Amino acid sequence: MDSQEQSLIQSFMRRSRELIDLKSVLEILTWDQETMMPSRAGPFRARQFSALSALYHQKLTSPDLGETLERLSTEELGLWPQAAVREMRREHEKAVKLPEELVRELAETTSLAYGAWVEARQKSDFASFSPWLEKVLKLKQEEARCLQFSDSLYEALLDHYEPGMTVGRLDELFAVIRPNLTSLLHQILSASKQPDRDLLKGKFPAAQQEAFGRDVLTAMGFQWDAGRLDRSPHPFCSGLSPLDVRITTRYSEEDFCSSLFGMIHEGGHALYEQGLDPEHYGSLACDGISLGIHESQSRLWENQIARSRAFWDHWFPRLLQTFPGQLDHVSLEDFVHAINRVEASLIRVEADEVSYGLHVILRYELEKQMVEGDLKVQDLEEAWNTSMKEYLEIVPSNSAEGVLQDVHWSMGGFGYFPTYLLGNLYGAQIFHQVGEELPDLEESIAAGNLIPLREWLGQQIHGKGKTVGAEELIEQISGKPLNSDYFLDYLKNKFTPLYGLS
Repeated sequence: MDSQEQSLIQSFMRRSRELIDLKSVLEILTWDQETMMPSRAGPFRARQFSALSALYHQKLTSPDLGETLERLSTEELGLWPQAAVREMRREHEKAVKLPEELVRELAETTSLAYGAWVEARQKSDFASFSPWLEKVLKLKQEEARCLQFSDSLYEALLDHYEPGMTVGRLDELFAVIRPNLTSLLHQILSASKQPDRDLLKGKFPAAQQEAFGRDVLTAMGFQWDAGRLDRSPHPFCSGLSPLDVRITTRYSEEDFCSSLFGMIHEGGHALYEQGLDPEHYGSLACDGISLGIHESQSRLWENQIARSRAFWDHWFPRLLQTFPGQLDHVSLEDFVHAINRVEASLIRVEADEVSYGLHVILRYELEKQMVEGDLKVQDLEEAWNTSMKEYLEIVPSNSAEGVLQDVHWSMGGFGYFPTYLLGNLYGAQIFHQVGEELPDLEESIAAGNLIPLREWLGQQIHGKGKTVGAEELIEQISGKPLNSDYFLDYLKNKFTPLYGLS
């Protein structure tokens, strides 16, 4: 590479770092809004989001940046610079199709809509939130029309979260998964061997829940000098940089499982963020490959690891010590069965591994219909309840445990939901390969040593950033394309003995 090419790369990276820094500031504002911001500050925060989003858009759509990307796209670059240019060009080409006024309005409206959602959820009042959802949906449809590259409006929004994935591919995967999940769910619910529903009831102070969760996160490899844990209405992970990763959870003093598995789930996301190479921070290539791959990490830690017998061989005695007198009557075998209880439940984030996928497919179908104009917001709650009856044979008694339970639509996250189920598919296929390459993993987990798994995931996934795509990564790891059989086989192999199925 001659001096002129080197100078061009350096100029590009300066622009890239500036954009990434601006994006991180927006992330900090989001994190603050969901954790610490006073409730009355909403309108001012919305204006801040609008102003900074417009500034980010102006810099991303700069003609000079476009020319630089055009010149660099013809150069022979190394793996990381090539990925950085490719990802920036992808973002630039999408951004130039969006009017700045739309960017401003979306940022401000979604910020205000989030506050409206929090209040509506507390009051279980969908009617008060629906006008905001209509505004957000209308703006997202306008965005999708600007970005549309296929017959599907929805696909333009899906591409934000899972690049390269199509509606056709999702429909194909979900058409196989849904009947299998439904069949397994019915078998389990009809089984004579059922866990005691009241087994894990007790009094679990939030402070002790947090202390125990912190110990588990530490064992997973979470770096506290590069991260923190807080509370929020909806658990999330915010990766501002590999050295600043923030996770949240929520507590119920009657149910320690909600916060614990929430922390482990978000901790899986956090390990991915902390596992990105800080040397490449400032490049769009220093990021998670896709939300589906990101979700594979959180679901793998939450389910394949933290709901396993091996995990609790080590952690169960410590749990008993943390909550003296609350679980002394519970055996380890009964405990493991109880934390893997399968039921038709109302809340997605607390759903078991079998019914969870049905929750996701339901949301995917509804949001796809909304974006395509086939479902009006005013009809959404009825459609939600009808779908819950069809998918899980239960109906919410109020809006908070139904259509208002998730934050995503208030923040404009149409296209996000299917990545949760993709994460289960990716995660099962990845974990199958982990078992092939780390044959002593179960013994390691039972001894409380989770670091070999974290290191394997770091080498095989986290450290690669966006130098590969999602499907390419899965083929690199497993030698095969994405296949739902790994996930379905994992569920059958796990729940057949737990419930005594034939």
